[in-house]
Amino acid sequence: MINYVIHGGKPLHGKVHVSGAKNAAVGILPATLLVKGVCQIENVPDISDIRLLQQILEYMGATVRRLKNGLLEIDCTHAQDVMAPDELVKQIRASYYFIGAQLARFGHVTIALPGGCHFATRPIDQHEKGFQAMGTSVAYMTDKVQDMTWFSGTTGPEGLVGSRVNLDVVSVGATMNIMIGAVLAKGTTYIENAAKEPHVVDLANFLNAMGADVSGAGTDIVRIRGVKELHGGFYSIIPDQIEAGTYMAAAAAVGGDVFVQNVIPKHMDTITSKLREMGVKITEYEDAIHVCSNQRLRRATVKTMPYPGFPTDMQPLTSVCMTLAKGTSRVIESIYDTRFQYCAELQKMGADIQFQYSSETERMRAEISDDQIPKSAIINGVEKLHGCKVKACDLRAGAAMVVAGLAADGTTIVSEAQHIERGYENMIEKFRGLGADITRVTVPDPQ
Repeated sequence: MINYVIHGGKPLHGKVHVSGAKNAAVGILPATLLVKGVCQIENVPDISDIRLLQQILEYMGATVRRLKNGLLEIDCTHAQDVMAPDELVKQIRASYYFIGAQLARFGHVTIALPGGCHFATRPIDQHEKGFQAMGTSVAYMTDKVQDMTWFSGTTGPEGLVGSRVNLDVVSVGATMNIMIGAVLAKGTTYIENAAKEPHVVDLANFLNAMGADVSGAGTDIVRIRGVKELHGGFYSIIPDQIEAGTYMAAAAAVGGDVFVQNVIPKHMDTITSKLREMGVKITEYEDAIHVCSNQRLRRATVKTMPYPGFPTDMQPLTSVCMTLAKGTSRVIESIYDTRFQYCAELQKMGADIQFQYSSETERMRAEISDDQIPKSAIINGVEKLHGCKVKACDLRAGAAMVVAGLAADGTTIVSEAQHIERGYENMIEKFRGLGADITRVTVPDPQ
């Protein structure tokens, strides 16, 4: 188990370089299974989620080499039709992208249901809907003794067939997974009510660079004309929107003067706008953002929405800023109602957070069985947070605990910080480069 030990209260100053987008990379790596040739992918973050996907690809017979400067070389020419190991699949949510990749290349797939962060119930019903529309028969197998469930899908003799898929809800994972599967399908596939996130567009651009015919990514309707094969090539992944937002939020909450480098400012619009509303001085450049915060923040209201709305992954980090802002702020979570688990950890540090709950009618409509599920958080700003021992409930909640620890008086210990390393490359070194006092400590697992 990993702990981060933080001695807080020191303003942040300097420059920080943002790594490649985790949410793009975890879709692109499984998509290399479609390519018979060498893919050279630049700006791939060196994080635990990526290393897990590398292991899965290597188990299937791919050759994967990490070269210098974040360049990953992947050759899936001789990949085999085998079932990915359960112990790897269960550790990462993005393992479900192998469903689309294996169906497209081999005509069938059997894979354990994905793992990853447990801040909400995240079904794969929209993925299933898309592949069934494309001619896949779906079955689930459950072993109650092992408490394991496997997804199994098989296409017809012609493989996947182009179809029109109307997603019931905007789903990033389903949009990307169906896109991966449709690339080699016979005919044309339309994904309606598609997600528009930058990493959806980045996956489409990668596929097109390898010979696919994908258009409309970033709009409500994505069109994929099936092609016979993909070829190898070179591609560079976009900067990570949420990592950039993390360092922006840290500069805002802790105070200081930080240049966030290697960003696409347009991707940061909603985050930048909200921090400016809270009194942070922000200057945008072609590929960098300058964040300056030297006074107490102002209250604000945030409602998470699919892109181009405010990203749910930034919700915990923005809440940390609100705990120190003057006045009463409100956070409305419209994507994952159960994403407020981290608030109990902030309360240990002295944050004043109360909740508003979903009505009985809303809980029934959402088929939520818990007695009370917070719908929004009401945050009354305090003058100071104090350091204590907290835990990283999940990836983004863990990053929020780090920012809270940097802003707090005294020492904060963030336990279970291995969750953070699923999505942040060299976070310790990057914060140290900004003047933070933060250390990574390995401790025995209590289990």
